[in-house]
Amino acid sequence: MNTMTETLHGAHEHAKFREMKEGTAEDWAIIGKEYREFAKGLPDRVLDHLKLLKGDFGGFPVCRLEHSLQTATRAHRDGRDEQYVVMALLHDIGDTLGSYNHPEVAASIIKPFVTDEIHWICENHGAFQGYYYFHFLGMDKDAREKFRGHPHFEACREFCEKYDQAAFDPDYESESLEFFEPMVRRVMERPLASMYAKVVDD
Repeated sequence: MNTMTETLHGAHEHAKFREMKEGTAEDWAIIGKEYREFAKGLPDRVLDHLKLLKGDFGGFPVCRLEHSLQTATRAHRDGRDEQYVVMALLHDIGDTLGSYNHPEVAASIIKPFVTDEIHWICENHGAFQGYYYFHFLGMDKDAREKFRGHPHFEACREFCEKYDQAAFDPDYESESLEFFEPMVRRVMERPLASMYAKVVDD
């Protein structure tokens, strides 16, 4: 390996293939080891990205981070479990990179770590939240009705009513991000379901 490549990639051992079809067991042992170490840092990366929402108001009464903290705080104080609270904390984390589909971004992040119901709530909360404001923007406030009859309809409706739409109060005393950090770490410690879970377990 030349000096420039070493500078770019560091001193770690690297696979030798130029195309995946050339890969060997030795190559993938190297990659698997690196993957396991990288995966451990997921909670840190998620928390760092959540911090990008601080100070971003977008015209709302509170910034996007405060909205996230307030949503999670309300869910926590209402006795919801940690998976639910972490979903409430991260439900809008996609606002920065998924401006046109933020619920799906957040849902993809939490999917390996939560139940199907909690994932579904996160993935579809945008349509349910629209009940409170879509009509002011020339959109259909009843967009959520296309999900009527789904087993998780009521759970998503309740999330938006009790926690999400209610979390824009500048006078509400939310818990800090540091308060929720241990929950994020516990929930994201090990995937419940993922095609890559075996790599982490090995």
